Amino acid sequence: MAESGLIIVDKPAEWTSHDVVAKMRRIAGTRRVGHAGTLDPMATGVLVIGVEKATRLLGHLTLTEKVYEATIRLGVSTNTDDAEGEVTATSSAAGVTEAEIRKGIEALTGEIMQIPPQVSAIKVNGQRAYKMARAGEEVELAARPVTVREFDVRGIRAGGDVADVDAVVTCSSGTYIRALARDLGAALGVGGHLTRLRRTRVGPYDLSLARTVEQLAGECVILPIAEAVAAAFPRRDVTAEEARVVGHGGRLPAAGLGPGPIGVFGPDGALLALVEEQGRTAKPVAVFVS
Repeated sequence: MAESGLIIVDKPAEWTSHDVVAKMRRIAGTRRVGHAGTLDPMATGVLVIGVEKATRLLGHLTLTEKVYEATIRLGVSTNTDDAEGEVTATSSAAGVTEAEIRKGIEALTGEIMQIPPQVSAIKVNGQRAYKMARAGEEVELAARPVTVREFDVRGIRAGGDVADVDAVVTCSSGTYIRALARDLGAALGVGGHLTRLRRTRVGPYDLSLARTVEQLAGECVILPIAEAVAAAFPRRDVTAEEARVVGHGGRLPAAGLGPGPIGVFGPDGALLALVEEQGRTAKPVAVFVS
């Protein structure tokens, strides 16, 4: 059986997240492989892959903070809000000033309501929005609260009727960088779309830990599940008796470590479970004892 843990992949452009999972199944030698947080085909960077028992961490890791490097082109709108779509409108951005761009970005920073792109994986009446959109249907998507903690401009490159804005975005789970590009362009009255996206961090896992698919084919580096949990979540060490209880799915007294998830480790340092504190008790949400 393959080792349980995480593989941090530097996803190449033009690969889907499912393409990476299929490749990692062959490299790791197991079918039990999944990913935390989908990257669009045009995007590159950190894709967290779970192997064996670590697949049960993925839903929790999906909810962590993420960091992206992005380039937004002002002056051109597309039907997907990124460079993979068809151009739907153009409007010269030659007159847009840096001050106006920065003011527009400021309005998209903090806790905001964001309408996801038409071409997204969100389900509407049981169907994926992107499938409906590609079939020519108009998809009504509700605005959702997201948090853009930082939206930093790293450069503005104007040329002809377009302007390219290089930025670094730190945001909550569920934030669409394509939608930020669309909304910035709309606010400036010239339209906009995303031309480049690279994810540099998911939770505590950044590019310094990432390996290309080619590198992993040569040496499959797996972050052991205990190390992965200790890096991502608060840690709680328990006694032998508490280890027995939680190993059987029982609740522990709350330790005041926050709502969680919290990684629970036995006296020997082995990972036992993830728990969430609810009032005075800590309830297991995933148990990893064999």
